[in-house]
This record gives sequence, structure tokens and C-alpha cells, in this order.
Amino acid sequence: MASFNQVILIGNLTRDPELRVTPRGTSICQFGIAVNRTYKDESGNSKEEVNFFDIEAWGKQGEVISKFMSKGRPIFVQGRLKQDSWEDKATGQKRSKVKIVLEGFQFIGSRDGGQQGGGSSEENFDQASPVERNSPPPRPPMRNNPPPAQDNIDEDVPF
Repeated sequence: MASFNQVILIGNLTRDPELRVTPRGTSICQFGIAVNRTYKDESGNSKEEVNFFDIEAWGKQGEVISKFMSKGRPIFVQGRLKQDSWEDKATGQKRSKVKIVLEGFQFIGSRDGGQQGGGSSEENFDQASPVERNSPPPRPPMRNNPPPAQDNIDEDVPF
């Protein structure tokens, strides 16, 4: 049976990243993002919905995020969903929570702390150190080049 688990989000940090180190020395950074959605209801009024997601970044990616990001800053994240389950010590009830385990990210907005959440700052990203380049490079821009000339075009084809 096939399966696929991938999440791609752009949002703003809801709190400053929290960096911890495991007993074996692996860094783990936890932070949250808010993702906004604007839509129109049945009566045509504009509505806004906000969803909050907890994200966990391991290793160098977590270290870079904790160093350069802060509450309110926009970020592009790519990762997978993971469900944690545990038993509540106080009540003995089973609890669970779904979070996102980060696999790649890009900083967006300006480097000087401005909140420009709409656009990507390719120039800032290109000046970043190699450690900051944790996701595939952006695709080249599409060009409107005309298709190659075809000499044997059948004019009777209806499409």
C-alpha cells in the first residue's frame, strides 16, 4: 500500500524558538507557526481563519532556526506529520498530539527584521551561509519563450 506524508506551510512564528540538546548531544528546536486563511462566507463577507502548528527541527536546521528566527518572523517549512502519544501522569488518560517534524525550510521576508511575509527574499537567501540552505534551491523563473517552429503542421486538425 502506498503512503505519503508531506506538509508545506508558510506562516509566522508564534513564539521565539526554544533550543534544547538531547543527552547524546543532538540539538532540537521547537517553535510554533500561525497560518492564516482568508475566505468569503455564504453571505459574501470576508472571514479569516488562523491555524496553529507546532514544529520540531533537529540538528543543524534547529540550530540555524533558533539563531536567526524570532517571534513574528515569516518562514517557509516543509516536513512530515508525526503523532506523539503518552499517558497523562495526573489523570492517567491517554493523550496525543500531532506535530510537524521539519525536513527543510527557507527564510522569507527581509533579513533586517522587517515583516514582509508576502514575498521571498531570494537575494537574502543567496547570501546565507551553506548551513542555512536546508531546502532545495528555488526553481528558475518560467519564461514565455515561443514554442519551436514546426514545418509539418496539419491545418485540418481540429485542436
